[in-house]
Amino acid sequence: MALLRRKEGSGGRLLALAAIFGWCFGSVRCFGQSQDSELTFLLPAGRLECFFQTAVKNGTMEVEYQVIAGAGMDVDFTILSPEGIRLIVESRRSDGVHVVEPTVEGDYQICFDNSFSRFSEKMVFFEIIIEGQGGDVGGDEEWAGLEEPDGSLLEYKLEDIRESMDSLHRRLERSRQMQTVLRAFEARDRNLLEDNLWRVSFWSCASMLVMLCVALTQVYTVRKLFDDKRRVYT
Repeated sequence: MALLRRKEGSGGRLLALAAIFGWCFGSVRCFGQSQDSELTFLLPAGRLECFFQTAVKNGTMEVEYQVIAGAGMDVDFTILSPEGIRLIVESRRSDGVHVVEPTVEGDYQICFDNSFSRFSEKMVFFEIIIEGQGGDVGGDEEWAGLEEPDGSLLEYKLEDIRESMDSLHRRLERSRQMQTVLRAFEARDRNLLEDNLWRVSFWSCASMLVMLCVALTQVYTVRKLFDDKRRVYT
C-alpha cells in the first residue's frame, strides 16, 4: 500500500508540473508581448529618416545602430524625447549603442541623417529594445492569475519555476539580439569586402591595359627606328 501511494503521489506531481508548463508554453502572453523591434532600411543621399517608438514610464530603451553599406559608412544620429528634447546627438558615426533610462511615457523620435552626402546612399540597421519597470512588461500579471498548487502534489514552488523560466526567457532574448547584431556586422563586412574587391579588380584591369598599351607603343617605336625605306642603288 505504501508503494502504491508513493506511485500515486509521483503521478500527481508530474501531472501538476505538466499542467503548469503546458499553461505557460501554450499562452502567447506568458512573458508579455515583446516590444523589441529591428529594421534594415536604405537611407537615400541628402535625406533624413525618422522613426517613432512608444515607451512606458520609468522604463528602459536601448537603441543600437550600424551602417552596413554605403560610401563612408557613416550617418548622423539623433534621439528626441516626447517633449522634443535632444537626448543623443552623434555626427558622422558608423555604429553606436545608447540607453535611455528612465524613460517617460510617450513617443521617442529616432532619426538618421544622410543630408551631408550628396551622392552616396547608406544601408542602416538598427534595433530597439524596450523594457518596462522592473523587466519585461506584462509577465507579472499573467503569473499572478495562477495559484500556487498544493505542496503535497508539487515539491517545487511556483516562484522558483517562474524565476527559472523568466531567466531562461531573458537569456534567449539576449542571445537572439546578439545573433541579430552579429549578422549585421557580417553584412557590413561582406559589403565592404565586395566593394574593395570591385575596386581592386577595376584598377588591376586598368593597370594591365596601360601596360599593354605601353608595350605596344615601345615595340612600334623601336621598329620605326630601324625601318629604313630608302632605296640603295648599285
